[in-house]
Amino acid sequence: MILLSIAGFTNIGYRIHSRHHDPVTTDMTGRTVVITGATGGLGRACAEAIAALGARTIVVGRDAEKLDAVEREIGGSVAAYQADLSLMSEIRDLVERLRVEDRIDVLVNNVGVLLPERTETAEGLEATLATDLAGQFLLTNLLIPRLVENGDSRIVNVTSGGMYSERIRPRDLQFQRREYSGTTAYAHAKRGQVILTEMWARRLEGTGVSVHAMHPGWANTPGVAGSLPLFDKLMGPLLRTPEQGADTMVWLAAAAEPAASSGELWFDREIVPKHFLERTRESERDRRALWEGLVALTGSDFAALPAGGS
Repeated sequence: MILLSIAGFTNIGYRIHSRHHDPVTTDMTGRTVVITGATGGLGRACAEAIAALGARTIVVGRDAEKLDAVEREIGGSVAAYQADLSLMSEIRDLVERLRVEDRIDVLVNNVGVLLPERTETAEGLEATLATDLAGQFLLTNLLIPRLVENGDSRIVNVTSGGMYSERIRPRDLQFQRREYSGTTAYAHAKRGQVILTEMWARRLEGTGVSVHAMHPGWANTPGVAGSLPLFDKLMGPLLRTPEQGADTMVWLAAAAEPAASSGELWFDREIVPKHFLERTRESERDRRALWEGLVALTGSDFAALPAGGS
């Protein structure tokens, strides 16, 4: 069975790939996990699993009613924080509010949107870029000092197989020089996310913070149904459950094994290639331009820390 195949992305692939997976039983009591986009789909499934392991689970989303429902229905040590993560001002406010938390050990960057038409946020950023890449860049950079404080901390970035079709274009991050396509913009942002995963891993080497990206496969979530209705209809019976899609998210956040490496891309708990096509490979110059472009858009930078995080 080829791991990254059409069948591999489905629930059939998950059942084959997970045959030898052990349940995640790590005791996370005393650890705090922040999960974005946690009111439904993969984020909700991840929050439920993490809370069941005993962690203080911070769920972040835009909809206050949905957040209240998640907090109430999951129970345990769950706290809801409302924020629109497409807005840099709200991300900064969220980080300030999170100061009341004694510690932060894991950040799961799960939130993402796929929009059919080019739209801009109230701050003037293209909305897919703002939510799926720039916002995650800002939130992660601002929370890194909290993660470094504790050692053995994790950053988990939820990406998409669509990124395999795209090369980063750091000089046109906002689709101002080319025709907009919702699926292309989404895949482009996800390609950028995988690049950032490697760049953060380099900058955090020796600090005890590991950074990984993961692809959940094709899961039956409200996001897929709303953004790709035809795909959802055609693939419905073969789509993974949210719990199956979130399995590697939970494993990366909680299990011991992922801490032994950093900067990798995972699918069903296996490290997979980041490129299949030569045309999608970025240069070191592209990487620097991506980072510098996001610094310019968000006003946030993060330099490498010396070993030990001091």
